[in-house]
Formats: sequence, C-alpha cells, structure tokens
Amino acid sequence: MSLPSASFARALLQTARPKQWIKNVLVFAAPGAAGVLDEPSQLGRTVIAFVALCLAASGTYFLNDALDYHADRSHPTKRHRPVAADTVSTRVAVVMFVLLELAAIGIALPVNHGELALVIGGYIVLTFSYSVWLKHEPVIDIGAIAGGFVLRAIAGGVATNVEFSNWFLIVAAFGSLFMVTGKRHAEQIELGSSSGAYRSTLEAYSTSFLSFVRMFAASIAVTAYCLWAFEGFAVTGDDDAFRISIIPFVLAILRYAYLIEQGKGSAPEEIVLSDRVLQVLGLIWVVVFAVGVNV
Repeated sequence: MSLPSASFARALLQTARPKQWIKNVLVFAAPGAAGVLDEPSQLGRTVIAFVALCLAASGTYFLNDALDYHADRSHPTKRHRPVAADTVSTRVAVVMFVLLELAAIGIALPVNHGELALVIGGYIVLTFSYSVWLKHEPVIDIGAIAGGFVLRAIAGGVATNVEFSNWFLIVAAFGSLFMVTGKRHAEQIELGSSSGAYRSTLEAYSTSFLSFVRMFAASIAVTAYCLWAFEGFAVTGDDDAFRISIIPFVLAILRYAYLIEQGKGSAPEEIVLSDRVLQVLGLIWVVVFAVGVNV
C-alpha cells in the first residue's frame, strides 16, 4: 500500500484544524485553579485530557465538513477547505471521524478509572448531535456549543480528580455562551443577506437578540468570576491576588466584546492568536491568578 502524498497529508491536517486546539487549553483551568499542575503526575493526566480532546474535536471537524459539503462550497472562505474543495473525499472524512474519536476515547480510558473517557464520550455525543441536528435549532445550537466548552473544563478536573467550584462552572458556561453568540454575530456580518442560506439559525437570530444574550452572558460570567475570586481569597487567605485578577479578566471580556462589534468574532481562535492586547491581558491574568494559587 502506498503512503499518502505530502499534499494529501497536509489536507488531512488542515481539515483537523490544529488552530482550533487552542480551545482545549480549558482543560488546564480546573487543575490550575486547584494548584496541582506542579505535580508531574497531575500535569501528565491533564496533558492526556488535552490530547484526547484535540483528537475528539478534530474528528468532529471531519464529520462537520462531510455533512456541510454543499453549504461550505457556497461559503466565501470555507469553500477552500479540503473537503469542500474535493481534496479530501467525504468518505475519507467520515473514516477519519471514526478513527479519531476511537483514538480519543482509547487514550482517555486509563485515566481516573475510565472517568475521563466518559467525559470525552459525552463530548463526542454532544458534538455529533450538534453536527447532525442541534445546529439547525435556534438557541439550542449556541447552548450546545457552550456545553462543549464546559465539558472541556470538566475534563481537566475529572482527569486530575479535583473538586469543581460552582462559580468555576458558571464562569465557564456563561463565558462560553458569550463567545458563541459573538461568533454568530460576526458570521451574520461576514455573510450578510446570504447568511440564512449557509446556516438557517443565522437567519433566525436578530442583531438585538444576539446583543441581549451577549450582555446577559457577560454579566453573569463577570459576576460569577468576582464571587469565585473572593471565595478563593476567603479559602486561601491570599494577599489580594485573586481580587486583583478580576481587573484583567473584566478587561479581557470588554476587549473581546469590542472585537466582536468590529465583526472579528467568527473565528475565536484567530482573535486569541492575533490580538496582542487580548494576549497581554490573558498573560497578566494567568500570572496574577497563579500567584493567588501558589501563595
């Protein structure tokens, strides 16, 4: 059997969307907040969770591209994706979906007596349901995507067997909802009057509704984070680091909201990788929060 050509391998890698893997750094949130990442065994389990989620997410992208073949061909940028451009066949995409999902569950299975594999399996079921059905249902579609981010955060906690703060889960859930509605808003701007032809839910959403959900989600995320930060202070007796971390967190939310209004939120990973101000705020937050955890 001949090996795949270099161009075909590149097409497979492009379909796997490695830039999207940045979303999976959420697995480090719960163990990082618990201060266990300095333990090699815990760090190793977290890395395994990260890799498992990268494989699972990439598998979903293959399935999405196979299912959205015709819609992507009419999209101004997605028509260049390998499946839409016929560089990778839909049949190969489906096979890759199956292989990557099995690999994701396989490497997660030994972690914490199979509990991580259950979370990864739940993530796969949710994303599969989104691909074949939920993405066509207004409101449910954004809830499903936000749920995927929450499962990413939960995976890190399950892998390391650390307890979750209720505030942590609320911040993860509503922060994700804020980002997802921003993505929908940016897609409407990018696609204009043809947005409904590409994704039916885009036509169902009004600008005012998406603005309301963003404001609603951001308000709850910021409030929950403040309560979480003060809870951390109360538990650890820290010297204000948790409370100070509120400043870069809120500024990052506001910066992201500003970028959304500029129509730049259709690819969240591109914002994170390209906006220097957002990166600096994120780095400041990580440093300040790390000080709070380790004091």
